[in-house]
Amino acid sequence: MERQVLIISIFCLSYVVGQVSYSVPEEMAKGSLVGNIAQDLGLDVKRLRSGKARLYTGDSAQYIELNRERGVLLIKEKIDREVLCRQTTPCALHFQITLESPLELFPVTVEITDVNDNAPVFQKEERVFEISESAIVGSKFMLEKAIDTDIGLNGLQRYTLKPSDNFVLKLHSQSDGSKKVEMILQKPLDREKQEHISLVLTAEDGGEPQMTGTMKIYVTVLDVNDNAPAFSKPVYKASITENSVKGTLVTKVTASDADKGTNGEVTYVIGNSMDTVSKLFHINSDGDVMLDGPIDYETEKTYNIDIEAIDQGGLSDSSKLIIDVIDVNDNRPVVNMISASGSIPEDSARKTVIGLMSVNDPDSENNGKLNCVINENIPFEIKFTSNNFYSLVTDSDLDRERASEYNI
Repeated sequence: MERQVLIISIFCLSYVVGQVSYSVPEEMAKGSLVGNIAQDLGLDVKRLRSGKARLYTGDSAQYIELNRERGVLLIKEKIDREVLCRQTTPCALHFQITLESPLELFPVTVEITDVNDNAPVFQKEERVFEISESAIVGSKFMLEKAIDTDIGLNGLQRYTLKPSDNFVLKLHSQSDGSKKVEMILQKPLDREKQEHISLVLTAEDGGEPQMTGTMKIYVTVLDVNDNAPAFSKPVYKASITENSVKGTLVTKVTASDADKGTNGEVTYVIGNSMDTVSKLFHINSDGDVMLDGPIDYETEKTYNIDIEAIDQGGLSDSSKLIIDVIDVNDNRPVVNMISASGSIPEDSARKTVIGLMSVNDPDSENNGKLNCVINENIPFEIKFTSNNFYSLVTDSDLDRERASEYNI
């Protein structure tokens, strides 16, 4: 069997120490001259042709091309420094020129310099603030930073704010080299004099020609909430019968606020929110106090309710509402026999007690007054003792032969 032998010849590559460097601005047109590489390397153009000179860029995109006939480097694709390097500086392309017969390699660096082709840009075109006229001098309001992808003097250099009657700018350097932008109140606001303020924030770079970006700022001056609601009375009094149905109007309370707009809008709440009273009464936005549950005079005769009036700014006033429950005659008298004798001797003395009882009616006044009577023509009478206690006593002599029992 014939054996084949693979012979690999390794040639030494001549690497020229030192490199050629060029500097070109970004955005040069396709075909623009970068440099005369043959002259700068000290080579004859014929050597470039015979050595099949070519560029080796590795994995990088090829923005530069070699013209072997002329011995020059040209722009192959327009270069955008911001896309290529972002904020990294310096921004450079590194590649090699290789020649054959003999093999030679020449490193080349092309630095891409920045041109002022990007203006500062704000993410939002406008910003809206609502600031109370009570805001103190020195109050801070954060503003959005502008972005400029150019570097150095072509990058963002300064901000201006106009007009500067009420506000000034203050910048703070940050670790990433950017500036934190604050708008500082330097003069008190007065809604009555100027309710709306329009400002323009401008970001400027330092390039030639100078480029700028703007953002509009609109400030609405809010009325200061310097007046609290005030009830028309410190104490309101009302009454309601105990058999009133749910939804019955108990009374109306009123509070006024001298402020205008939302600061003068008043809402009402019952302050006893954890008390059972909140389950029996509620108050609406007009100040109407309504019955919201069953009430019983015998359970509770008077309700003391704390009423609060609150404006939209959080200021408030309070008042007391006292509600008296009016009794109705909705309870029957109840007779409870405490003790009684089932029999009595016929020779018992007059006024002998044969029974003790209590009589109660939980209703009030006339509705609770009692008049206890027994049937007539019997030798007994009922006598009031004290505190709704009564006793049943004999009223005349008893004679068993005449009447052996009585149904009282």
